[in-house]
Amino acid sequence: MDDQTPSADAARAPTVSFVSLGCPKALVDSERIITRLRAEGYALARSHEGADLVVVNTCGFLDSAQAESLAAIGKALNENGKVIVTGCMGAEPETITAAYPGVLAVTGPQQYESVVAAVHRVVPPRHDPFLDLLPPEGIKLTPRHYAYLKISEGCNNRCSFCIIPKLRGDLVSRPAADVLREAERLVAAGVKELLVISQDTSAYGVDLKYAASAWKGGELRAKFLDLARALGELGVWVRLHYVYPYPHVDDVIPLMAEGKVLPYLDVPFQHASPDVLRRMRRPAAQEKTLERIARWRDICPDLTIRSTFIVGFPGETEGDFEVLLDWLDAAELDRVGCFRYEPVKGAVANELAPPVADAVKEERWHRLMRRQQAISARRLERKLGTRQQVIIDEACTRDGRRPGPGVGPTVAKGRSKADAPEIDGTVHVASRRPLRVGEIATVRIERADAYDLFGTAVGF
Repeated sequence: MDDQTPSADAARAPTVSFVSLGCPKALVDSERIITRLRAEGYALARSHEGADLVVVNTCGFLDSAQAESLAAIGKALNENGKVIVTGCMGAEPETITAAYPGVLAVTGPQQYESVVAAVHRVVPPRHDPFLDLLPPEGIKLTPRHYAYLKISEGCNNRCSFCIIPKLRGDLVSRPAADVLREAERLVAAGVKELLVISQDTSAYGVDLKYAASAWKGGELRAKFLDLARALGELGVWVRLHYVYPYPHVDDVIPLMAEGKVLPYLDVPFQHASPDVLRRMRRPAAQEKTLERIARWRDICPDLTIRSTFIVGFPGETEGDFEVLLDWLDAAELDRVGCFRYEPVKGAVANELAPPVADAVKEERWHRLMRRQQAISARRLERKLGTRQQVIIDEACTRDGRRPGPGVGPTVAKGRSKADAPEIDGTVHVASRRPLRVGEIATVRIERADAYDLFGTAVGF
């Protein structure tokens, strides 16, 4: 009689090694692809070697990001040989295939079905519906206690230094009810912080003409304010990222003052010189931002503002840069990131004015960061003696070991309402008992440096 027992290879779930590069928006794309693959019975491999294939989700915004993506593809080919490429670089596949003609498929950003179909061609799925179960919130690449919530794809702006619309297309907003349903699933799964992201969060719903969708016996409009208010009713931290300073952003500040959403705005100002902003073609560049920041803080004194800036933009003069430094002094932003301008292939900015020398970019970058470091330190010093709510990201003892019975006092790492994961500062929390990851503690702030806070847990 023939042996009907399947071989080990036949019974084994096909494995995929996954590399996710770039911004949180790309990370959400990766989560969607992985969720679909896991639903079909694929397993995730911890390394390229031994996996059935590798998927690389690329970033293509800057030349340095493209170089990192190409290096990741090369590494995957060397260690595995079977590679599928997706993401922003996939919008220009010839760049990838010219460097690595051996890749099996190249798809663009947000093309989830194309990625999955390519995986099917290389390694057909072997799904067992009795074994391959998924949580209702899907597969997440973030820790269990926070998650990114993407509310739209693409962008309608045409900033001269950016090729995102070319890579990801125009703005496509999700119906508000769809966003809320996903948010509810995440909260039910234990998520305590929702990080709202898109390419242009405050433009949410413009493409839908703010159409309402059915939600819990009523209707919810696809508007920035309406969505923020609805998310604020879920009882978790809601953090708003990539908010262009359109006038209607003012309407959300009272929600922050009321504690409905976190008093935190991530606003990519990019520069302060009117001439530079004009060449950048920045939306809302004409607004009197210093006056608006002052009004925001009048309404919500605890408001934290983070932003990003570009130095060395084509044609930037020393006078332009001094305007930016003076603006930073006046604005007193809490958190600032700074990039040296890179001439992205296909960006209009490359042709608008003469380039700034690399040495000048470097010198201006250091000057800006020194100036902002002093500002950030002053802002943090104001929190000395206050009590802050802190969400715990990592629990460890004073000597760096994980907490356990009999190991003594512990110091955990977490974030206040003023700190987004990965990009902002850390709160180091001493406590009598080990704090759990995802726990929210009340912390008395006792010390500050240029970036981080240090304190003791006084409540749980």
